[in-house]
Amino acid sequence: MLELKNICYEIEDDNDNKEILKNINLTIDEHFVAITGPNGGGKSTLAKMIAGIIRPTSGQILLDGEDITELNITERAKKGISYAFQQPVHFKGLTVKDLISIAAGKTMNVNDVCGILSEVGLCARDYIDREINGSLSGGELKRIEIAMILARGTRLSIFDEPEAGIDLWSFSSLIHVFEKMRDEIHGTILIISHQEKILKIADKIIVIAAGEIEKAGSKEEILPSLMYTAASCKSLTDKMANENQL
Repeated sequence: MLELKNICYEIEDDNDNKEILKNINLTIDEHFVAITGPNGGGKSTLAKMIAGIIRPTSGQILLDGEDITELNITERAKKGISYAFQQPVHFKGLTVKDLISIAAGKTMNVNDVCGILSEVGLCARDYIDREINGSLSGGELKRIEIAMILARGTRLSIFDEPEAGIDLWSFSSLIHVFEKMRDEIHGTILIISHQEKILKIADKIIVIAAGEIEKAGSKEEILPSLMYTAASCKSLTDKMANENQL
């Protein structure tokens, strides 16, 4: 279980302090949780804070009752927290097999790596000896990054906008991967996303806007209001566009 208690985060902006996160109180113990909200609302900042990339200005972060607030990303990784970046990192000279073995913390044989790659919909024969470099597409890199997280078997897996920078076909394939993870993986999956297809498979949806939690609950409670708001905004945008053409 992850607990955030009175989390605040400020940065200096033009010699003044700017609040990015404001008194966040949150408990996450569901299996599959999605965080959504408008751009610039603090979603990615919160994800990086949970992972240990940045630290809160004030407040506490607890993992299964243990205070991890002062731990860095490496120390939190050892506690069982994984973080997948919006843009996966390239590792020139490392093969897919090397990277998955490193993630697992042990030397993995070909059969083990093939099994994990198949979990994310990749043909091991085509990828096991590929280098993690610019020859891989965004969708391929995203799947390999997910394979690394599966190999680690972490307690908390964080994905920051996994749909960013990939084509529609790759995104549809990723949805199937996340559906399978939801059904089979142990621990909690936390995804930052705007995508309705991802929100629809979540057990819990958290909406963050202007650095604060606007609402949180089951997808049955939250999703209808989000769809209504999105439809209203589209209607207003279309109306303004029509008026400008007159």
